[in-house]
Amino acid sequence: MKTQTETAAQAPHLERQLSNRHIQLIAIGGAIGTGLFMGSGKTISAAGPSVIFVYMIIGFMLFFVMRAMGELLLSNLHYKSFSDFAADLLGPWAGFFTGWTYWFCWVITGIADVIAIAGYSKELWPGLPLWIPGLVTIGILLLLNLATVRAFGETEFWFALIKIIAIAALIIVGLFMIFSGFQSDAGPATFSNLWSHGGFFPNEFMGFVAGFQIAVFAFVGIELVGTTAAEAKDPEKNLPRAINSIPIRVLLFYVGALIILMSVTPWTEFQAGHSPFIAMFSLAGLGAAATVVNLVVLSSAMSSANSGIYSTSRMVFGLAQEGDAPSVFGALSRRKVPQNALFLSCVLLLSGVVLMYAGQDIGKAFEMVTTVAAVCFVFVWSMIMASYLAFRKRRPQLHDASKFKMPGGIPMVWLVFAFFAFVLWALTTQPDTLLALLVTPVWFILLGVAWVILRRRPAHLARYAEFQADLAQDMKQDVDRFERLPR
Repeated sequence: MKTQTETAAQAPHLERQLSNRHIQLIAIGGAIGTGLFMGSGKTISAAGPSVIFVYMIIGFMLFFVMRAMGELLLSNLHYKSFSDFAADLLGPWAGFFTGWTYWFCWVITGIADVIAIAGYSKELWPGLPLWIPGLVTIGILLLLNLATVRAFGETEFWFALIKIIAIAALIIVGLFMIFSGFQSDAGPATFSNLWSHGGFFPNEFMGFVAGFQIAVFAFVGIELVGTTAAEAKDPEKNLPRAINSIPIRVLLFYVGALIILMSVTPWTEFQAGHSPFIAMFSLAGLGAAATVVNLVVLSSAMSSANSGIYSTSRMVFGLAQEGDAPSVFGALSRRKVPQNALFLSCVLLLSGVVLMYAGQDIGKAFEMVTTVAAVCFVFVWSMIMASYLAFRKRRPQLHDASKFKMPGGIPMVWLVFAFFAFVLWALTTQPDTLLALLVTPVWFILLGVAWVILRRRPAHLARYAEFQADLAQDMKQDVDRFERLPR
């Protein structure tokens, strides 16, 4: 068996350059996606005020997914991401399916972001050809990511800060409008708007169910903090801190913002394809602020695309090191950045530009792509929970020694699985999301064929054996470390 030192000398390793403030803001940025700014109009029009409970339920369930992920990542610091612990705990097939599906998720999400960027650019600069903002965005983000991982962290830090300031401004302006008795054509701004237009469940149970379809996509990226594990400084302190703050962020940024939006304007005024954030500032007579919010929404989509380029490149890098992807993607540049994997991600994002020209309706393209992404993210989140079940069964000593145990334990895992089954059923209730749901299995069929071809190749078996040897070495060190901890 190779020692850890020998392996480190042979294989390229990512560097830990992301500080606490980077990790914290990446976690916030991951929890505030394009789905909130662009998709909340459709969610509100479908579910009415019950959308508040939709976001609370999704946030509650995904918090436990993140806690399970945190416990697993910290059980062995050799894990670069959740595809690593899936491969270790469930078998090499699980690492292959999880890693490539997560890569596919972010490519699809990145395409949705390119579509959103083009849509909002068209509103800011009418007549601008759709391919220009998409191409410019991809070029800028590629250059930023090719620099260093610290450059990515710094970019995402400022992107996330812009989103936080925008939502805080919306809440402050909205509260002022409510308490000053603001009047519009839709009526007065008052908290009673939440229940005076058909109650909290105006479209009854099926309207409430419909709210889950686009709302799930609003949370994609919440697990992004897990892909930063290999590049985070002091992960044992910074990862738990970032994960534990998720419920507060969901309550403030999602629930708080939606309560304000539906109090200022009755939910009946919201429309799919229109950002309620821009509408509220326009309603307040702050035309310039509405333009600024349009730019904020644009930066939010760029932030999500930035996260997508980062996470897909790291996932492909990890897959290449385990033998699940061509070895060319396992190479690092002099700046310790997986540049070949970055180029692959950016080339695939260009398909978003093609998709916009294939169909005339940007809103429809966005909905189709986001549904496929949501289904694939549910699969990835489910694999995290399945890995946790295997961890509890195979590594009870590491669970007992963990300082970051998942609350609720095994019963909570099954409750989360039941929720995911409900989400998939919800996607069958509308024709547009049902079509996307029926298309998604094609991806898993292609993965299955690729796995059958790859799994017996000598190069794959050799690299996976080396990966297992590294994990075993690190696990021995972790057990020794846990045994030395004060009881």
